[in-house]
Amino acid sequence: MSGKAAVRVLLADDHPVFRMGLRLVLDAAPGVTVVAEAENGDVALTRIQETLPDVAVLDLEMPGKDGIEVALAVQQLRLPVKAVLLTAHKDAGLVNKALDSGLDGYLLKDAAASQILECVRQVRDGQRYVSPQLSALLLARRQRADALETATPGLADLTPAERQVLALVAQGKTSREIGEVLFISPRTVEHHRANIGDKLKLRGVNALITFAIAHRSELS
Repeated sequence: MSGKAAVRVLLADDHPVFRMGLRLVLDAAPGVTVVAEAENGDVALTRIQETLPDVAVLDLEMPGKDGIEVALAVQQLRLPVKAVLLTAHKDAGLVNKALDSGLDGYLLKDAAASQILECVRQVRDGQRYVSPQLSALLLARRQRADALETATPGLADLTPAERQVLALVAQGKTSREIGEVLFISPRTVEHHRANIGDKLKLRGVNALITFAIAHRSELS
């Protein structure tokens, strides 16, 4: 870890004993430091805004906002914070929901200490991390995405800029907001949207938004 600043982590979990154990693991590791804790989602969001950790490790099921809701709020506030969902659930639908929500990691609560450390370090460095126990679910997800892309007319033909625009459309952003994110004019965004609609044979006011949301996972 030499040459890199310590990974600054926030822990949010409503079980104090579990949270304390996780903190001991992280604080004992070189290059990792816990900068804040929270016992529920609302406090977690406040402390994230106050401390701006590199990585927020969020329990899925907490009083107030759950882990996914906190992560979405962080995205909406455009905070430079990566989010990892911490849960005991191995459900495929929940894994997909978490990844489609833009979370950077999905970590099982029974993961070994080495996995927890690897997760926060990889996520801080811009990679996604999912507990190895879920590798079969990830393979099935990738296979579904490949099948959808092959079956969907024109999706593979979109330019990188068009894919960026479509991904932001899936987040519910307006043309003006997309332009601000990509540093282009709203008129250029509208041009991209029109080209996407033509390539994907989409017609109607809401067709592009509906398509973007349905295929959000292939655009991430």
